[in-house]
Amino acid sequence: MSSYHLDHLEYLETEAIHVLREVAAEFERPVVLFSGGKDSICILRLAEKSFRPSDIPMPFLNVETGHEFPELIEFRDRRAEELGAKLIVRTVDEAVEKGLATPTPGQTSRNQLQIPVLLGAIDEFQFDCCIGGARRDEEKARAKERFFSFRDSFGQWDPKNQRPEIWNLYNGRLNPGENMRVFPLSNWTETDVWEYIQKENLEVPNIYFSHERECFFRGGQWLPVPPAHDGNGTPDPYEGARPTKDEENRTMTCRVRTIADMISTGMIESPAECIDEIIVEVAAARVTERGTRADDKASEAAMEDRKKAGYF
Repeated sequence: MSSYHLDHLEYLETEAIHVLREVAAEFERPVVLFSGGKDSICILRLAEKSFRPSDIPMPFLNVETGHEFPELIEFRDRRAEELGAKLIVRTVDEAVEKGLATPTPGQTSRNQLQIPVLLGAIDEFQFDCCIGGARRDEEKARAKERFFSFRDSFGQWDPKNQRPEIWNLYNGRLNPGENMRVFPLSNWTETDVWEYIQKENLEVPNIYFSHERECFFRGGQWLPVPPAHDGNGTPDPYEGARPTKDEENRTMTCRVRTIADMISTGMIESPAECIDEIIVEVAAARVTERGTRADDKASEAAMEDRKKAGYF
């Protein structure tokens, strides 16, 4: 008699599919947070496997800062259209115009401004569950987070007020106004993600692979030079995010390990042109994946502080 055996990736896939089906069973209005990055690409494939041949029973939501990589926006829109999914986009610019978000003078990053935009979208559509691609190996605040991450009626995360997860049992009960963030990839590593992308032959944005790009050095990071401003009388959306005459500026052969917007995403010098080469590179890396994110360098607790305020 043959024995049934799951390899490492198959086990992670099965676990994530169980979590996604649990979301569909327990919540009335779930939504997938889809940025077009590698983790959310895996979430989409897992959602397909969870619910096909039916449609994926939840819309996609993306919060734009206005500083996104053009390649990422094109990929996001095309992928949502291919899946026949409803894509909801909310922007920081719209929130600023409506007075829902207030930029900090002298601060170019809009990462913090995504929080009121996300919370506003949750309230607008009455979403009771947001599915994200966060993983515990990414960052120490995320290492504390469970599959079902409870948020109070203000959208805030309290790491001391979370629910036990015994075996594969999840408690999704909520009072009105409360929200759950669910992370099916919690137990995955960066290597697992790339091996799954390779196994499933998933398309990813080309900025994950080695390419030439003009970059400048700021705050210990190589940041991409934003697109040129056409100067048609409108304000430069990248004001303050362009290199100054005192900052080193050069064309690099580089790629991204993790994607935020152009102001927060550090580029790494890399010759990796295929997934096999990326997996080898990740195995040898001595800097964490989010070590290339400028938005995590504000303080040692930058991510946890943002999560407590309602961040993804």
